[in-house]
Amino acid sequence: MVKLTELTSRYWIKLSLFILLAITILSLHPLESLPEAPGTDKTHHLIAYAALAFPTALRKPKRWPIIIIFALYSGLIELIQPYANRYGEWMDFLANISGLLVGVMLAFSTNKLTKRAQ
Repeated sequence: MVKLTELTSRYWIKLSLFILLAITILSLHPLESLPEAPGTDKTHHLIAYAALAFPTALRKPKRWPIIIIFALYSGLIELIQPYANRYGEWMDFLANISGLLVGVMLAFSTNKLTKRAQ
């Protein structure tokens, strides 16, 4: 686990940008119907945004402005989606915010566990 934490800490910017790009493409690419995937749409939002927040919060735990920018960006995506033949929903936005909070909490816990292990 320490190796994974070290890699995430080292490449947090690249990892965050890759996840942000993936979220953007998956959120704005027009679909005729939603693909079959286990779980609910809200669960997918929560997991995606937790994954987005985790590297930043792990490396820069006091950088709340970055997490707030991610939150604003998720709201912007929800506003743009109707123009890309998608549905923008407030509940998706709430799932995104919840995911960001989960990612921050997981990073906080990981940092504590890593410090204990050393």
